[in-house]
Amino acid sequence: MGQSSSTPLSTCLNTVCNGRSDCVAYPDSPLYQISWVNPYNLDLPVKPIAVTRPDTADDVSGFVKCATANNVKVQAKSGGHSYANYGLGGEDGALVIDLKNLQDFSMDTKTWQATIGGGTKLADVTKRLHDNGKRAMAHGTCPGVGIGGHATIGGLGPSSRMWGSCLDHVMEVEVVTADGSIKHASETENEDLFFALKGAGAGFGVITKFIMKTHPEPGSVVQYSFSLTFGKHADMVPVLKQWQDLITDPDLDRRFGTEFVAHELGAIITATFYGTEDEWNASGIPEKIPKGKISVVIDDWLGTLAQQAEDAALYLSDIRSAFTARSLAFTANETLSEDTITKVMKYLDDTKHGTLVWFLIFDATGGAVADIATNATAYSHRDKVMFAQGYGIGIPVLTQQTRDFMDGLMATMQDASPQTLTIYPGYVDPSLSDPQQSYWGPNLQMLESIKTTYDPDDVFHNPQSVRPGSEKASSSGARKTKRSPLYLL
Repeated sequence: MGQSSSTPLSTCLNTVCNGRSDCVAYPDSPLYQISWVNPYNLDLPVKPIAVTRPDTADDVSGFVKCATANNVKVQAKSGGHSYANYGLGGEDGALVIDLKNLQDFSMDTKTWQATIGGGTKLADVTKRLHDNGKRAMAHGTCPGVGIGGHATIGGLGPSSRMWGSCLDHVMEVEVVTADGSIKHASETENEDLFFALKGAGAGFGVITKFIMKTHPEPGSVVQYSFSLTFGKHADMVPVLKQWQDLITDPDLDRRFGTEFVAHELGAIITATFYGTEDEWNASGIPEKIPKGKISVVIDDWLGTLAQQAEDAALYLSDIRSAFTARSLAFTANETLSEDTITKVMKYLDDTKHGTLVWFLIFDATGGAVADIATNATAYSHRDKVMFAQGYGIGIPVLTQQTRDFMDGLMATMQDASPQTLTIYPGYVDPSLSDPQQSYWGPNLQMLESIKTTYDPDDVFHNPQSVRPGSEKASSSGARKTKRSPLYLL
């Protein structure tokens, strides 16, 4: 698909495509917004200068070179689930590299490491791992999320307390950097770049291929669910307090993952235990988790993932809608006091929501995620035990009242903390005043230095991505920093 008025950029992109159909589209292409851009959050419109669909790493390299030659910013799109449409650039004028055609998959049966294309969605990752040796890895529950973003920003899910985050499974990548070169990065090759890609990937390159470690699929899996319907959310205070006490136990069995979801009519607690029913009962968790209208199902790995995907679809998942999303991250010392929980529930009862479709989701984290040092990867939330996510969905449009409701909800929790709470970058929040510090905290200075080395002109850019550091940071050098014992912890 071409552009009616030729420009140096379109000429360059068309040359890379070399006559292939469905390789590039422009704003005047038919169905451009619907079929090519397809924004996730309809409340944040964005118009890329072009959307490309490479078939190979060489295509990606060519597209990046076209962008740099024309002073155009670049963002990769894998599944396209950024809350702020950052896979589309997050603002008008970016070149989008849609990785949907990069579907490589192979399994090394000696090492049980899988090679996975950067455009593969999580549902396909699950199926291909199962079909090639009944293998598995930790990742989130939304089947339409792409591995390209998920494994470069964190990638948290029910099995993360047992196996670590999705990015902790990444052993090596093939990546196109800002100069258009195709590099490999691992703990022994381009280590500084590898550090940055594991937690802040959008600002450092386009990953075309991952090599990832895998695990044998768990045998039996116990799925627990508990639903509550209350006249008032204030009635949920003891239930949330009991759930939070459980997930902050430092001795909590790592095979256990869980979340607490408050909504308009009450609350739902879901949990997964990767073991047999006897092991579940012996773990002590059944005595500590809230009791009520409970359902316990014994299932296998694939059946469990299917149920988790169905649960995720109840909240947001693949739905294209207008919504606002806010989040906070908590260490064990920052979790909600009973007084704060009471204030949160009172706020839910007393404040106008502007919508009937909203969710407040608390996720348990920690466990194996915390085994890796904070400065070993760009992902800096190793010390967290809980995340809170708030969603307000507009039907059909998002109102200011819903935005205010969600802002106030997060403020109620933040105001109770003596320190500023941080944010998991996978739950991107375009309203943040200092997003880079919120997302990457103690690792930000190193990331800025690495950015200066590999992308000094900020080619890979969205409104909240890592920026190049100062010349002073550059002179100290990411390549020197990478050999520091601190970095290698």
